[in-house]
Amino acid sequence: MNPRLKFPYEFIGEILITQEQIQQRVADLGEQITQDYQHSDKLLLLGLLRGSVMFMTDLMRHIRRPMTMDFMLVSSYAGTESSGFVRIDADHKTNIYGWDVILIDDIVDTGYTLYTVRKLLLERQPRSLKICALLDKKARHKVDIHIDYLGFEIPDYFVVGYGLDIDEKGRNLPYIASVDLEKYKKLYPPDEGKK
Repeated sequence: MNPRLKFPYEFIGEILITQEQIQQRVADLGEQITQDYQHSDKLLLLGLLRGSVMFMTDLMRHIRRPMTMDFMLVSSYAGTESSGFVRIDADHKTNIYGWDVILIDDIVDTGYTLYTVRKLLLERQPRSLKICALLDKKARHKVDIHIDYLGFEIPDYFVVGYGLDIDEKGRNLPYIASVDLEKYKKLYPPDEGKK
């Protein structure tokens, strides 16, 4: 097998979670959510763009309940580090008052993003609000955050694939892989003009 096909980006370290493992876990989460919300008539999946798109669309296929979806566009990363400042670039359109809301994110790093968005959403008085994340880097948490539905806990690696990116690279990989940051910096040196 051509290694360039397996690793289409030269900065990939190793595959941490395979495509098959992801699909099985997403199916399990969908089944659990189906059971937990079997009596809900107003279920909303609210995805945080852009990283959650692949996870959320796959997850929806495994939820056997009437439901709707919406998105928020938030940002907190600059390169490979969370800035700690969460900016809401585009808000959701659905009035979530009285809804059962599941907030969907790709990865919990410091926890600032979910902590901030959760606080905002609770002020809008949903009937319930739970958090679902594909990945959790527990070692990096800076705030106390409870994840109700979790795909995988991972070590403190920068990862790409299945919607996650590094400067918009790697989102299209079907698996979760670590980034070799030394290789990445050599391939894509920081712009000297940026401050």
